[in-house]
Parts: sequence; structure tokens; C-alpha cells
Amino acid sequence: MRRFPLLVALLVASLVPSVAATDGVPPGWHLAGTHPENYRTGADANGAAFLASKAEGTGAGFGTLMQAVQADEYAGKRVRFRATVRSEDVTGWAGLWMRVDQGSKMVAFDNMQTRPIKGSTGWSTYEVVLNVPADATSISFGVLLDSNGGIWLRSAEFGPVGSDVPTTQVPMPQAPGKPVNLDFKQQGP
Repeated sequence: MRRFPLLVALLVASLVPSVAATDGVPPGWHLAGTHPENYRTGADANGAAFLASKAEGTGAGFGTLMQAVQADEYAGKRVRFRATVRSEDVTGWAGLWMRVDQGSKMVAFDNMQTRPIKGSTGWSTYEVVLNVPADATSISFGVLLDSNGGIWLRSAEFGPVGSDVPTTQVPMPQAPGKPVNLDFKQQGP
């Protein structure tokens, strides 16, 4: 009879992700976002990185586990960031993301907001694909969480792909040719 409580304890322990012993930003990555203080990150014993909210209702804002690289090697190419991801109790949304910059100007972007990861999901492969202009200066990429819950990332890949791989770029907002609604008579939706 003494074995039953031990078996239950082992079963429960196997269902809980093993993240507490390895909290801390994985080497080569950094924690950022609008409110990175509301998130924790690290790597688990199974070779996956994680990004998780610290507590329920920690406030607005997102956290991201990310890297930034110089664009020289990728200039004029199409680049893909792909990873296998799972989520747990994501109340808002999460996703992979990538941004290409020319100096301080963003020229390409996708954060999966139009195809978000929500709730609890098993391991699935996701990707973001962008064109890198010849004069691009940097590329940033990672995984973001905009809510409570947690997201795990493994088998990450970053590199050039052929033109046969479609881009996932979000249309860049275009500035109007002249000022609009200066008298504030137009009303919003």
C-alpha cells in the first residue's frame, strides 16, 4: 500500500514541466518586451526553452525571448525562422516573430498575430518568412507571449530559404500622402 502514494506523486511530477531548476535566460538569447519583468524564461531538461508569465494577471504587455543578428550574411535573401512550439494556458496569444530593420527603420515584420497560438497546444511547427533587403542592417527574431500562460520552443532553425517558400510578412503600414482628419470630424469605428 505504501507504493500507491509514491506512484501518484511520480505521475503528478511527470505532468509538471521541469522548469524551476533552470530558470534564467538561455545563452545567446535575451528577455525583452514591453513588460519583460512579468515573464520568466529558461530551458528545461528536454532541450526546450520556455517563456512563461510569472503570475496570473501581472498586467498588460508582452515578453519575448529573442536574438538579434547583423543582416550582412542574409542581405538580399529570403529568411525563415522556424521552431516547434507548444503552449500551456495561454489566455491571450503567442507566436514566433521576426523583424528586419534598415538602421532605425523597420522594413519587414511578422509576429503571427493574425494566426496566433492560444490556449494549450501540443508540439507543432510554426514559421515566419521574410525578405531581407540588400541594405538591411539587422534581423531580430524570437517567440513572444502576450498574456498569462507559457510557451515552449525547441528545434529552432534560422536561415535563408528559396524563393519558392512564401513569405508571411504582415503588410507594412503606409503613410498617407497628405495629413488627414485635422479637424477631428471623422469618427472612429
